[in-house]
Amino acid sequence: MDAASAVVTGAAEAYPRIVGALIRMTGDWDLAEDCAQEALAAALQRWPSSGVPDNPGAWLMTTARNRAIDVLRRAAVERTKLQDLAVLSGNDTAEALDGFPDDRLRLVFTCCHPALPLEARVALTLRTICGVPTADIARAFLVTEATMTRRLTRAKTKIAQAGIPYRVPHGPALAERLPGVLGVLYVLFTNGYNPDGAPAFADEAIRLARLLRTLLPAVNPAPELSSEVAALLALFLFQHSRRAARRSPDGRLLTLDQQDRTLWDHNAIAEARTLLDGLGDGPYALQARIAAAHATDGPTDWPEIARCYDRLWAGQPTAVIALNRAVAHGFAHGPAAGLTLLAEARAGGALDGYPHAVAAEADMRSRAGDHDRAAALFREAAAIAHSPAERDALLERAEAEA
Repeated sequence: MDAASAVVTGAAEAYPRIVGALIRMTGDWDLAEDCAQEALAAALQRWPSSGVPDNPGAWLMTTARNRAIDVLRRAAVERTKLQDLAVLSGNDTAEALDGFPDDRLRLVFTCCHPALPLEARVALTLRTICGVPTADIARAFLVTEATMTRRLTRAKTKIAQAGIPYRVPHGPALAERLPGVLGVLYVLFTNGYNPDGAPAFADEAIRLARLLRTLLPAVNPAPELSSEVAALLALFLFQHSRRAARRSPDGRLLTLDQQDRTLWDHNAIAEARTLLDGLGDGPYALQARIAAAHATDGPTDWPEIARCYDRLWAGQPTAVIALNRAVAHGFAHGPAAGLTLLAEARAGGALDGYPHAVAAEADMRSRAGDHDRAAALFREAAAIAHSPAERDALLERAEAEA
């Protein structure tokens, strides 16, 4: 492995462990992140000439620890913290990397604490656990780097001032907190999967879901907790498997029936099906089953998708699930059935101004033979689309109806 590749691997595998260990020892989030970043920079500078160490993660941990000791010593921080940091040396460092996975779980559960706003949880997860530069996070949230820096600082300050514990909850508290953690990963993945999103964020969501699935049983072996983690990972993999086929060579968004299925990641699909096998009917499991029904080379099983949405809607009667349920029934049982459910979903006004609801009606009107109305609705949806790619796709549909 060359030096650059080793640093990239080290960043992905060791970075959250290093940051987590240093936060645990010092209680200083900024110091932990800075020292971890400096260790990676040192690796990029030294490894090309000195060679990649036998244990890159331990080298990075030792370098980050030594940097933290230097900073604390200059700041005349109390000796007890220096002594705590000093144990992360030699063989103890390797043990910290290999024997204490809770540091990474502590980071996940602290960054995703419900006392923080959802956007702050997502941003803090990206910055602290994934090591994503603040500038990249700012671009994804459509704010300036200075604004994102202030948001991250406020989140860390709240953790300190509110006494948010740096630990993994236990017993019933873990079951209560896990859905919130999974919700952050879901938002993170969606941000990367959206047409104009940052693909790396979807990759990080998959990586963190894998990490949770690996580490959670050591803290709480209850299968019902691990099953939803596995279901969320399966959902991510099903969705992510189609990334390469979602756009035409000239950049146009392609609907599922237009995609070249040879471009799908069939290894990811196979892994997702294995994960999904034997899982129950939790919300992420149902969504993963819907994604599985789409990830096939044969005809889409719309009746099965409609049944899954019926069960989802029974447990989570949100406007978006009602919309998707209407679409599924429109394909499974005909556009008239879908339009009836869509009218019910829109009755409360929660979907007003939502382009996907307008586009869904346009598609069903088209399949019912009302092409003039469909064209008008596609243009209406394009006018309020969330991204240029979506707008162009909707205008193309409108032209096809004319």
